[in-house]
Amino acid sequence: MNIRIFNRDDFHAVKDIYQQGIDTGNATFQKMAKSWEEWNNAMLSNCRLIATDNNQIVGWAGLSAVSSRVVYSGVAEVSVYVSKSAQGKGAGQKLLSQLILESENNNIWMLQAGIFPENVVSIALHKKNGFREVGIREKVGQMSGIWRDSVLLERRSKIVGISDN
Repeated sequence: MNIRIFNRDDFHAVKDIYQQGIDTGNATFQKMAKSWEEWNNAMLSNCRLIATDNNQIVGWAGLSAVSSRVVYSGVAEVSVYVSKSAQGKGAGQKLLSQLILESENNNIWMLQAGIFPENVVSIALHKKNGFREVGIREKVGQMSGIWRDSVLLERRSKIVGISDN
């Protein structure tokens, strides 16, 4: 399993893996994978990663801004998606741990993730990588007419955005 920087030619595989996650009903409120333009505009241009196994793309990770306000310029939302065929093989761990390093190299001091409570594997992965559970956002949005909760997790860098006060 290798992790590398995303390039534009990877998007078709990224979109397919994204749709696999959407189809589970426990990955995102999104109903259809975003187009290249939507995805590219939503994701930060840095911190886009691809996991490959035997030269096949099996996962991706990236960051999106949580706000356009300057005060939150070092805060980003995490996305990690692994293909069905690669789940349980360490791709998520490798992607998230590398994404954390990349985020710190790009002056991101806080990562957050909103995860459906039913997605226990993703919650465990994030906690294993230093995220803490902030709380449950109850009935934060509707999916197919059903209100869904979201677990809010965050990870504060120990090396970026550190000051004396």
